[in-house]
Amino acid sequence: MNTTPSKTTDPSKKDTPADDPGKSTADAAVTEDPTATATPSRAGDDAAVPAEDRDEAAVPAEATDQAEDGGLEYDGPESDDLEPDPFTEARHGVGAGATAVVSAALGIVALTGAWSGRVAAERETLMGQIQTAGGSSAAQQISEIYGDAWHTTALVNGVFAVLALLVGAFVLARPAFGTPATRPQPAWIRAVALAGIALGTLGVLISAGMYFDLFLSLPVAGTPAG
Repeated sequence: MNTTPSKTTDPSKKDTPADDPGKSTADAAVTEDPTATATPSRAGDDAAVPAEDRDEAAVPAEATDQAEDGGLEYDGPESDDLEPDPFTEARHGVGAGATAVVSAALGIVALTGAWSGRVAAERETLMGQIQTAGGSSAAQQISEIYGDAWHTTALVNGVFAVLALLVGAFVLARPAFGTPATRPQPAWIRAVALAGIALGTLGVLISAGMYFDLFLSLPVAGTPAG
């Protein structure tokens, strides 16, 4: 007869540990929806991504490439293009100044006479002497020898005066035509051009008076006595 007492269990005790209220709640939360996935919300993603990364992500890749390649650079006129070229301005100033000086010089030549006028006058005198060598009247000799030389000198001086007048007027009127200059014409250039115009005008008047014998008339041969 087996005297070993049989193993008895206490109904108040269980094999499993005592229920933990916190653990049972967590287990219930996990086992409540087995198909749910731990996907973070959109707000959580934005908060987790830095601000610089969000800005780079918002810009399209093509725009970023164009910005790197220089495609989004400003295509308007640069500041260097708006500034006048000092060398170009200097060339224009030198040309206008030289032309104005030429105008004044031509005006002076028109008043004082040029060597070309003297040469032309001497030629006319020589031709008059040749023409009257065979015998001619005193009035014809005066006209051929003296009058033609006088008129030729006045004509040559008048040509120089007209050139001075035209060149001076061109210098003053040049800024109104062609490409407008960024700077006004210097005052000394205008002054010299005006001087050339004044001398040219005076030379034209004097030359016209000489050519048409307005100031001094040709000598008149006296009638022979008897």
